[in-house]
Amino acid sequence: MSNFTATREKDYSAWYNEIVTKAGMAENSAVRGCMVIKPDGYAIWEKMQRVLDDKFKETGHVNAYFPMFIPKSFFSKEASHVDGFAKECAVVTHYRLKNDPNGKGVIVDETAKLEEELIVRPTSETIIWHTYKGWIQSYRDLPLLINQWANVVRWEMRTRLFLRTTEFLWQEGHTAHATEKEAIEETEKMLDVYADFVRDYMAIPVIKGIKTHNERFAGAVETYCIEALMQDGKALQAGTSHFLGQNFAKAFDVKFTNKEGKLEHVWATSWGVSTRLMGALIMSHSDDNGLVLPPKLAPTQVVIVPIYKNDEELAKISTIANEIVKELKTQGISVKFDNRDTYKPGWKFAEYELKGVPVRIAIGPRDADNGTVELARRDTKEKKSVAREGIATYVNNLLNEIQQSLYDIALERQTRLTSEANTWEEFEQLINEKGGFVAAHWDGTTLTADKIKDLTKATIRCIPLDSAKTQGKCILTGAPSEQKVLFAKAY
Repeated sequence: MSNFTATREKDYSAWYNEIVTKAGMAENSAVRGCMVIKPDGYAIWEKMQRVLDDKFKETGHVNAYFPMFIPKSFFSKEASHVDGFAKECAVVTHYRLKNDPNGKGVIVDETAKLEEELIVRPTSETIIWHTYKGWIQSYRDLPLLINQWANVVRWEMRTRLFLRTTEFLWQEGHTAHATEKEAIEETEKMLDVYADFVRDYMAIPVIKGIKTHNERFAGAVETYCIEALMQDGKALQAGTSHFLGQNFAKAFDVKFTNKEGKLEHVWATSWGVSTRLMGALIMSHSDDNGLVLPPKLAPTQVVIVPIYKNDEELAKISTIANEIVKELKTQGISVKFDNRDTYKPGWKFAEYELKGVPVRIAIGPRDADNGTVELARRDTKEKKSVAREGIATYVNNLLNEIQQSLYDIALERQTRLTSEANTWEEFEQLINEKGGFVAAHWDGTTLTADKIKDLTKATIRCIPLDSAKTQGKCILTGAPSEQKVLFAKAY
């Protein structure tokens, strides 16, 4: 029986919101458009952080931290950057409040106006490249490979928990290089890091591609992205990696002396993923009974629930359960023994199903006598009695099986919901009736892309990196086209 008033089939948006709130992931805060990430949700984000941070360090990056307040004048130095973020910026104008002399609470102290207004960080390119000017003088200072974990603020008009909020958490890498080739290699390398993480840990297949010129990050020469497909057939941008060329180096006059003694501007990249990945995780795997979490990212991978009638039975079961806990932990499996006497086993079963714990072990008096346990997997809800002996190896294999199964299901969905259209009629029908990714020719103009969006709500997600150039005609205008792009309705 469903835990929700909404279902995926009838109201995907309402179902998603219920999952996030009822499973204890996050809730709306007192500040419009912002969220409180609750412990259960933050524990998943911490696991994501830990894995990604290790991957960054394995590829030579180090962490640093830069201010969240950026002088407004910094944004005017890179024209396309300010154009891209101007409508989303929160601006600090004063630094003090005072009591209202009319007794109406507090008001802004007009004598405490800032000499220069500050932007609350929507992204950090400008403050970081101002800083890099003092750090880079010679080719010996390069490459500079820095990442930061931070929060950012983008003043969104329409918000949804994890997917689009006014304030969100993310990481942003900012690197400086001596050559264009090195910077492009860095951009592509970090895209691969993201794609591998989403595939191997989140159990979600992605399409790697390049954004069209009108969808590039503000200030980038090229934006690479990974696109994932949710259960409702809509796409979600899961990560981006930007080749910035020398745009920010020129804007902030960051130069280095090369090996030949000549002065050059450095080459740059930036790349990032955010708590939007939490939304992708929820929408890719969960069902009408709650969260379904890939074992590699589940904070608790196994829960043990005792079933008993008296203290004597509980004591006997607890001895067995604690032994299992030790065995599982030696395999690196996170496990919880829930021996609370304030809730009945049925309530606990429903609670852990809602929270997406991948494997549940139930132990009753008969199991204790027979040397067995009842084991249930969250993804398929399959239950079976298994021998107590060798349980750690069995559970470890099962967790790997669940991880792979979730990926296989998501990959089958992506394959099934990826189509090609050669005419406008085909395109409209696929987008409106089937959904998913639709590969089609486009004439390369922003005007046509905007018109297709107005007519169908579908946008160009990317130009897939593995797609070959093929001559054709734009599905809408009939103008010549050299390559198909990937369209989808998206979050």
